[in-house]
Amino acid sequence: MVPKAAAIEGITGRVNAAPSLEQETNPWQAQAARFDEAATKLNLDKGIWKILREPTREIIVHIPVTMDDGTVEVFTGYRVQHSISRGPGKGGIRYAPDVSLDEVRALASWMTWKCAVVNIPFGGAKGGVICDPKNMSQGELERLTRRYTASLIEFLGPEKDVPAPDMNTNEQTMAWIMDTYSMHMGQTVTSVVTGKPVSLGGSRGRREATGRGVATVTDQALKFLNMNASETTVIVQGFGNVGMHSARLLWERGYKVIGIGEYDGALYNADGIDIGELVEWKTRRGTIHGFAGAGPFDKDELLTQPVDVLIPAATENVITSRNAERLQCRILVEGANGPTTAIADEILADKGVFVVPDILANAGGVTTSYFEWVQDRMGYFWAEDDVNQRLERVMIESFDAVLQYAVQHNVNNRLAAYMLAIDRVAFTTKQRGIYA
Repeated sequence: MVPKAAAIEGITGRVNAAPSLEQETNPWQAQAARFDEAATKLNLDKGIWKILREPTREIIVHIPVTMDDGTVEVFTGYRVQHSISRGPGKGGIRYAPDVSLDEVRALASWMTWKCAVVNIPFGGAKGGVICDPKNMSQGELERLTRRYTASLIEFLGPEKDVPAPDMNTNEQTMAWIMDTYSMHMGQTVTSVVTGKPVSLGGSRGRREATGRGVATVTDQALKFLNMNASETTVIVQGFGNVGMHSARLLWERGYKVIGIGEYDGALYNADGIDIGELVEWKTRRGTIHGFAGAGPFDKDELLTQPVDVLIPAATENVITSRNAERLQCRILVEGANGPTTAIADEILADKGVFVVPDILANAGGVTTSYFEWVQDRMGYFWAEDDVNQRLERVMIESFDAVLQYAVQHNVNNRLAAYMLAIDRVAFTTKQRGIYA
C-alpha cells in the first residue's frame, strides 16, 4: 500500500552506512536530510533551496533570574524563526534540561512545513530554554518566562512571531508571555500567543486539538486501508496532553487501546484498557502506575508489540535504526515531533508500514492555534463544535492532499508531505522575490 521511500542520502547516508546513533538522532540533520530528498524530487530551484534550507533568524538570550533563595541563576534561551514567507512565525516554547539549538532549529523548520501542509498562513518558529522546570517553583518559572519574553520583545508580535505551549509549558506560561508583551505595548494584545486560557482569549477546543487531529488522521488511514475501528488495536507512547487525548478519542470511537507508555514505565492489556478510567486515575494520582485495568510493562518493549496502530506521542527519536526492524505495527501515526529518524524511515518503508508523518499527524494543534489567532484578532469566539468541525475538515483535506502527492510522485507519505509543504513555501517565496 505504501510507495517505497527513495534512498536517504546526503548527511545521513543509506541505511547500510551505519552512522553513529548521535548522528542519526540529531534532529537538525534528520530534518535537513528529508528536506534535501524532497527538494531533489521536486527539482527545486537551487536558489530557493538555499533560502529554505536555513533558518531566517536564530536568537540566543541569556536570562538572569532571581531564585527563591535570593541567588541569581542565568539560563540560556533560544528562539529560531525558520521562515516567515507565508506569514508570522508560529511555534511553541519548551522548557527542558536538554534543549539545544539544533533541536530548536529542527522544530522551527518542522513548523514551517507543518503549517504549509495544512495550508494555514503561518511560517515556522520555535523556542526553548535550558532549565529543569520540575525543580523550579511557580515564582521562579514566572520570572524566567517574563525575562525571556522581554529579551525577545522586538521579535514577537501577532504579525511577527506567535508562540504557543510545548514541552513543560502550558496555558499559564502563555498568560505570562501575553501579559509581559502587553505591558511593553501599553495595551492588551491577546493575539501575541496561542494556547492561552479561554478567559484570556484562548480558543475552545485548543487543549484537545493535537490529539483530535491525531484521531482524525488515524480514522482516515483506516478508511484508506479498509480497516474497521472496532477491530483495530492501538498502542500510545506518551500520556501527556497529546497522547492522553489521542488515546481517549480513539477509545471513544471504538478502537481497542492495548498499551500506554510513559517515560517511567508502561501499561499493557491485550483485552483493552478503559481509557476513560485511566484518564481519571492519572488526573487524581498524577501517574498511570498502579492502575488496576492493565499490567505493568517495559516502556521500550511496548513499542515493538504486535499492534495495528502505533502512536508515538511523547518526544523525538524513539524509533531509530536500533528498533525499527522490530516494530510490528501496520500503521504509524506520529503524534510527537520527530519521533522517527530518517534512517528508520527507510526500514519502515521496506516493512510496508503506513506512516502518517508528524508534520501532518500532529498539525491539529497549530491549526487550532491559527483559529485562536483569528478569533483574537476579530474579537469574536466560536463554539467548541465549530472549532472541532473546522479542524476535522482541515485535517481530512490535508490527509487527502498528502496521499494524492504520494501516489502522483510514487513516494512514501512522509516524503509526499515534505514535497507538498516545500512546494507551497517555495511558490510563495518566488512570488515575493528577494528584497535587495
